[in-house]
Amino acid sequence: MKKLLSVCILLAFVFAGAAQDKAPEKTNKKVKEPEITFESLVYDYGNITQGDNGECDFVFKNTGKADLILTNCRASCGCTVPSWPKDPIPPGKKATIHVKYNTNRVGAINKTITVESNAVNSRVTLSIKGNVAQKPLEAAPENENSSVKSTDR
Repeated sequence: MKKLLSVCILLAFVFAGAAQDKAPEKTNKKVKEPEITFESLVYDYGNITQGDNGECDFVFKNTGKADLILTNCRASCGCTVPSWPKDPIPPGKKATIHVKYNTNRVGAINKTITVESNAVNSRVTLSIKGNVAQKPLEAAPENENSSVKSTDR
């Protein structure tokens, strides 16, 4: 009887050990993925005047281990137009997203540009801010042929 009990216990341990999931093998290999790193996520125009240059650049670098591909850049409104490189950016290389804001609109600037890519940080939000003041009115030039003449004495 003791032998039968010992065999049953031994078989229970064997089956219990075989039923355990084996842990997946860990590898020290790093996955080769691109990563996008911007020098700055915000561009501040400060106080500018209506009609001034509303262009700025966001410089970024591919700090990953594979080619970076920007798939889309979209602005929060139609007054802001981004343009971006369409070709892959190799690891370690820099590139620029150019943004043009329509400064004919008077008031505060607070817009975002969403950048989408194949990077590990696949969605990054950039911001532009500032204030556009109304352009001062220019005085009308004096007409020399005016019927009102000034007299100097």
